[in-house]
Amino acid sequence: MQWLRSLLFNLFLWISVLIYAPLALFTFPFPVRARYAFISGWARMQLWLARWLVGIRYRVEGRQHLPKGAAIVLAKHQSTWETIAFQEILPPQVWVLKRELMWLPLFGWALALLKPIAIDRGAGRKAVEQVIEQGRRRLADGFWVIVFPEGTRVAPGHRRRFGIGGAVLAAETGYPVVPIAHNAGSFWPRRKILKKPGTVQVVIGPVIESAGKTAQQITAEAEHWIETEMARIENRAS
Repeated sequence: MQWLRSLLFNLFLWISVLIYAPLALFTFPFPVRARYAFISGWARMQLWLARWLVGIRYRVEGRQHLPKGAAIVLAKHQSTWETIAFQEILPPQVWVLKRELMWLPLFGWALALLKPIAIDRGAGRKAVEQVIEQGRRRLADGFWVIVFPEGTRVAPGHRRRFGIGGAVLAAETGYPVVPIAHNAGSFWPRRKILKKPGTVQVVIGPVIESAGKTAQQITAEAEHWIETEMARIENRAS
């Protein structure tokens, strides 16, 4: 039965993309916040379907840590789930992502309307400069910047070295960093059709102030908090 529910969920997800993305393209004359309000409605629809079709719910701890102004989020990346759910959990946001996603027909074109920070991952230092230049503008416009410092989805129980791009942006701009840990990969695994019912634990950590710190210091603080919290979440779930 869970296989059938998962197949239905994936079918509805892709059908909704084919319907919603062309509609989103018609928002291009409007300001970016209006575009965001419309396009993020798709994400809320997927969370509703995930809850009622495959039984994936979520619980958030630490909302009191969210600052009132714009911030940079450094988050664990295990699944597609968090890229969807953060649109409901956090204020209006942009993401640091690989530019190839923008080339996807319909989905990528709609994504481009939200002005993400699209980088060339193979560009080395130039990619970091792109994050700083574009990220500074997005933050000044009041958008939060979402960074997955591991660079790709990592299966539960595993970890990768944290990249420094998001921390460099924080050190250069002085905006605070919000670390986030979660276990979405335990329920919505990467590259798998089967979704598992359960409650995703999302934990928002205390703000890491970036003023007067190096990118290396910010990265070390964020990585230590996230990985320590991940161990706690996984132990609690086992």
